[in-house]
Amino acid sequence: MAGQIKIPATYMRGGTSKGVFFRLQDLPAAAQQPGEARDKVLLRVIGSPDPYGKHTDGMGGATSSTSKTVILAPATVPDHDVDYLFGQVSIDKPFIDWSGNCGNLTAAVGAFAISSGLVPKERVPENGHCTVRIWQANIKKTIIASIPMTNGEVQETGDFELDGVTFPAAEVEVAFVDPADDDGAPMFPTGNLVDKLEVPGVGTIDATMISAGIPTIFVRAEDIGYTGTELQGDINSSPDALEKMETIRAYGAVAMGLISDIKEAEVRQHTPKVAFVAPPKAYKASSGKHIGTEDIDLLVRAMSMGQLHHAMMGTAAVAIASAVCIPGTLVNEAAGGGERQAVRFGHPSGTLRVGAEAKQENGQWTVTKAIMSRSARVLMEGWVRIPENTL
Repeated sequence: MAGQIKIPATYMRGGTSKGVFFRLQDLPAAAQQPGEARDKVLLRVIGSPDPYGKHTDGMGGATSSTSKTVILAPATVPDHDVDYLFGQVSIDKPFIDWSGNCGNLTAAVGAFAISSGLVPKERVPENGHCTVRIWQANIKKTIIASIPMTNGEVQETGDFELDGVTFPAAEVEVAFVDPADDDGAPMFPTGNLVDKLEVPGVGTIDATMISAGIPTIFVRAEDIGYTGTELQGDINSSPDALEKMETIRAYGAVAMGLISDIKEAEVRQHTPKVAFVAPPKAYKASSGKHIGTEDIDLLVRAMSMGQLHHAMMGTAAVAIASAVCIPGTLVNEAAGGGERQAVRFGHPSGTLRVGAEAKQENGQWTVTKAIMSRSARVLMEGWVRIPENTL
């Protein structure tokens, strides 16, 4: 019978997500390059594909927020400290989506990079904050994380509270630099702030489709039969609701030029995201916390890997921040219109404040920076084990 191999790994929470972190050099030799071997290793670590949807035989948590892997390596781009590669692992299918970033786990990347020796010692202060320059390899973007330090160690505990996370921790500020897509592509792929999106079974609906942080399709909650105050059970327990949201996502992906045929959406689950927005309304968050209209500027609910997210994806929060500061988008409209540089929105677990800097040049909008605060903490470190015959 095959034995098991040990791989050094760290299990971390970042924002409202958690995942298994690796240094590239610690992976089996065959998995140090992109391809089938790497995917097989990471799938087995997480415990996918799992037809039971539980991840009982792996490190995954059987949700989009907890079926994640991260690989860090020395920086390959000048003026950066570390390369960060993110893999979103499918729960019930044998594939990993490498098409986007995880904004929540980004909050843990800086801490892991410091603790793993990937940040030069001369750049790590004894006390204060360490600026970690992250190269996000999936989307080829720069992210700047400000990591609190105490007596030469990463400070993880603190009193910063993040809705969607049970316990307080140290605050980590994360800045996404120039978050729109590269290669000169417009932030609004269709060239419009609002499009008429034809979706079979749903009708023709207004949609703001933006590529900032992560490609995202925003629609009005009322246009698809919702209020914007929905919690996970309201959507995830309804096969009709899930089918509706996936159909919108597939047709939006075609409109954004991400895929050429709606069938391709089946193997591209991580991007684009779909979110529905609404003006402020009072509601009770999943924790029981009361959220009043005075607490928020708008409501946002977002889908991730086919399910309503329990809070908000960090990358989608970047898309929200980017869209809300541009007058004319559906997100800006839901927040009351006008010029904005920051917004506090309501999500199923509570609220989140995000900010962005936008400018218009030659008729094209660009976002130079999006900023938010998260937190992160090491949950466990050591080795993960996978059967030798995985490779």
